[in-house]
Amino acid sequence: MDKRSKRYVNAAKSADLNKEYPLAEAVEILSRFGKTKFDETVELSIRLGVDPTAGEQMVRGTTPLPNGSGKKVRVLVFTDKPEEALAAGADHAGLQDMMQKITEGWLDFDVAIATTEAMKQVRTLARVLGPKGLMPNPKSGTVTDDIAAGIKAVKAGRVEFKMDKTANIGVGIGKRSFTPAQIVENAQAVIDAIGKARPAAFKGSGYIKSIYLSASMSPGIRIAAADFSKF
Repeated sequence: MDKRSKRYVNAAKSADLNKEYPLAEAVEILSRFGKTKFDETVELSIRLGVDPTAGEQMVRGTTPLPNGSGKKVRVLVFTDKPEEALAAGADHAGLQDMMQKITEGWLDFDVAIATTEAMKQVRTLARVLGPKGLMPNPKSGTVTDDIAAGIKAVKAGRVEFKMDKTANIGVGIGKRSFTPAQIVENAQAVIDAIGKARPAAFKGSGYIKSIYLSASMSPGIRIAAADFSKF
């Protein structure tokens, strides 16, 4: 028995989901799908052709979204100067006190940023924060001594992407309430960033195998290969 909602089934009937669509057309189709009572997140699901078991072919990075993410981001800063971090827009800041709260189970934040000096202690939380994707990392710009710039970038809508164990990447690129033009711009920024993150160890074609566009409660729409074939 198909347990999908009536809204999902109607959306699937409104377009040929076996076809590929140029990015702008895919976004337009998505905008015609029935909406839920909440502002759904719009997502890209990207299948890569790299070997997920080869460390030198790991794909990860960050990119700013031209129109923001539409999401309120709660930022924790690990620093021995919490007053400065809070003044720069952090939601929580501190070092030993914050680390103690986390070891006791507190995780009410979306992104953690740490100064270079603080990371010497924060590394002890790797087993707690790592599996949840909350560990500060220099490659994602969340280990920095320019805390104000780090906070601004995260709050403005910088997103992180990281390949999983099956060579897939899922990235939120905005909200259903965004205009089609805003979603197209954000999607293109993410596609370009992932394209530029192609590992040097990957040879040949087929780096990006497929891309699907969807909302939280909608079917996926396949993006035409012409929109990412240059990678």
